[in-house]
Amino acid sequence: MHKAIIIGGSAGSFQVVLRVLGNIPKNYPMPLFLCLHRLKHVREGFVEALSIKSSIPVVEPNDKDLIKPGIAYLAPSNYHMYIEPDYRIALSTEEPVNHSRPSIDISFTSAAYTYKSDLIGIILSGANKDGSLGLKAVADQGGITIVQDPIECQIRTMTESSIKTAKVDYIFSTDQIINFLGKLK
Repeated sequence: MHKAIIIGGSAGSFQVVLRVLGNIPKNYPMPLFLCLHRLKHVREGFVEALSIKSSIPVVEPNDKDLIKPGIAYLAPSNYHMYIEPDYRIALSTEEPVNHSRPSIDISFTSAAYTYKSDLIGIILSGANKDGSLGLKAVADQGGITIVQDPIECQIRTMTESSIKTAKVDYIFSTDQIINFLGKLK
């Protein structure tokens, strides 16, 4: 049984995330972690934009927040988001990784070590290689790995890099990702 989902994306991923959040059933039995590259100086409006379509609450967590099911946790702008073994979120302003803060690799790797085979990792459209090593960590810990079909992506770099780096279980269209997540109990 899966206990958490983590989604990483950059350029071209926002509309996909909106569709995913809009199709997640209310009272979803696990948390969703969202690590999305965005402009670091724009702090307002992103959560609100995602919340409009989402059937579950979307929050930017505070440092040491306890993780709860049925909530989408969005990595705050200009912070790395770690998923800690005690099922809390840790925020950090350490140096950017792959020119990014939040780093998808950091969030995915920490989630992989916390949830191990109970994690589902999903990489979406993006313009750099951030996320490929994190998705590999999910695979190495026995979790399920999904990559958005590069043919469908606005920018393929992130998904193609993930396919080359990690053992990917599924290459799915947006509709297939939505269907897969909707069937989880």
